[in-house]
Amino acid sequence: MAFKKKLDLKNLDIKKAAKDFWYGKPHGERRLGDLYEDKTGLYKHREWRGVKDTMYYFYNVWLYNYVHMVIDVQKFGGVVNFAKGVWRYRWVGQTYLPVLHWFDRGMEGLRGEALRASPWHYRGMVCETIRQFQRMFAADTKLHGGKKNDLWYHTMAHNETVWGGIFYPWSDQFDNVSMEMIPYFVTCHVNSHTVHNYIDAVQSIGLPGDPCPMCQAESGLFVLDDMPDYAPFTITSNEACDASVATSILQDWFLDKPLFAMPQPMQFDDPLVLKHCAREIEECWRFIEEQTGVPFNWDQLVKKLEQQNELQKFEWEKWDVAAKTSYYPINGVAQALYRIYYSQDGDRKIWHDCDKKVRKIMEKCVRKKINSFPNTRHRVIAWSCAPLYYSHWCTWAYNCWGLNVVINMDSLMFDMTIRTDTYENCLEDMARYHMWAPMRRMAVGGMHHIFELWENMEKFNCDMVAMYDQLQCKGMQGVHGLFEDEFRARNIHAFWMPHALPDSRTVSRMEIRRIINDYMTTVMHEEPLDPSLLDFDDSMGW
Repeated sequence: MAFKKKLDLKNLDIKKAAKDFWYGKPHGERRLGDLYEDKTGLYKHREWRGVKDTMYYFYNVWLYNYVHMVIDVQKFGGVVNFAKGVWRYRWVGQTYLPVLHWFDRGMEGLRGEALRASPWHYRGMVCETIRQFQRMFAADTKLHGGKKNDLWYHTMAHNETVWGGIFYPWSDQFDNVSMEMIPYFVTCHVNSHTVHNYIDAVQSIGLPGDPCPMCQAESGLFVLDDMPDYAPFTITSNEACDASVATSILQDWFLDKPLFAMPQPMQFDDPLVLKHCAREIEECWRFIEEQTGVPFNWDQLVKKLEQQNELQKFEWEKWDVAAKTSYYPINGVAQALYRIYYSQDGDRKIWHDCDKKVRKIMEKCVRKKINSFPNTRHRVIAWSCAPLYYSHWCTWAYNCWGLNVVINMDSLMFDMTIRTDTYENCLEDMARYHMWAPMRRMAVGGMHHIFELWENMEKFNCDMVAMYDQLQCKGMQGVHGLFEDEFRARNIHAFWMPHALPDSRTVSRMEIRRIINDYMTTVMHEEPLDPSLLDFDDSMGW
């Protein structure tokens, strides 16, 4: 470890130095920003969290996850398929190698039970990510000399905003893998530079630069032929907005295989629209039956839905603890990413395994009244669509300013269990779930849903709003002024965070931090908890 100053042995407080070594320095003395290499944001050396927490992080987070990443690669498709995929697809190496740096950023500064609960959410996402891309590679004709193997015939491809539950009736014989969840959505969070070339590629063939960059990046995957060919047919949707229609058209062109389009409606809270959605799901099921030759399995659907309902019931327990106590041991970034991942991906064993671990930790915190975030100055609710390249901003905000992001809008989207008592009730609930897709219900779902902010702010006892400002989202840009009026009328403190979803070139992470810093100093008149985090350059960092 290199010291900027020569150690002053004469004035050294031995007792304090020993205490800091054993327990870690208290929050105001950590100076986490001093750990960073300029430009990259990589650590000069490991964060010292005290003996117990440092050893826990090394063995139970770093070493544990590296070992299990190797195990998962072998279990879900083998090292040979993985090596072929890394060589063929650009996005794999860019995200697989720096994944533990992703852990570091999300868990920075955490101590105690928060350091134990939050990484389990990351562990679940890493395991499920490996399962998905390994299934892609194992079935991919591009990696197997153009041959269509048995896995190719037993895999279903779909758009990332087509809920995995649509495929439950066939889940005992087939696997479903989203086309963009791994190459696009996950990669942005792990490495902020991965999707730039995809955005540039689709613009180079004529797509205008003003639609949502999410749609552009997803299209660019196909333009650059960076998408595996792992299934005989695909299901697409329009995601959250009209901009993604171009994505579906381009996917249809490049895939050149049977395709069923199942768009989310652009109207909400209409019983006729709900019926239309239910019919569309049934049409999709008939399409799958035609393509696979395997009939719809009601018992398998019920089994999987009831398992998914168990995940939702535990989520409600977590929300209850977060809303009513100070004993919630999960930080904002882990909570949000895990929630949107599993609720869209659908039921998988890994989610239940992780929830079991987290439940034990959370119950311990409640039982022993352990406050995992004792430096909370403000309880924050984050609203609208988040910057995918900077989902860990809330970890920085807590360490620097004491802003504790208790809940996110995306976490609240699928706030329902699904009835399985009758086919009709089940289909109706599945249609509603499908309508409440990511970025739909509370972003472009009408004023009633967009303004659910107020009731959730009260429910989770939040006194501040982090308002995401997706610069290329036409829906939320149209209500910017309405939110400003409501913030003033309700006397609510809110800061706006401009961003371009996956494109970190439009608004940098450094600029987002500067905006928050300005708000906290000029409006809130507060001093930072850790001044070393106020200003640093991580423009080249993952």
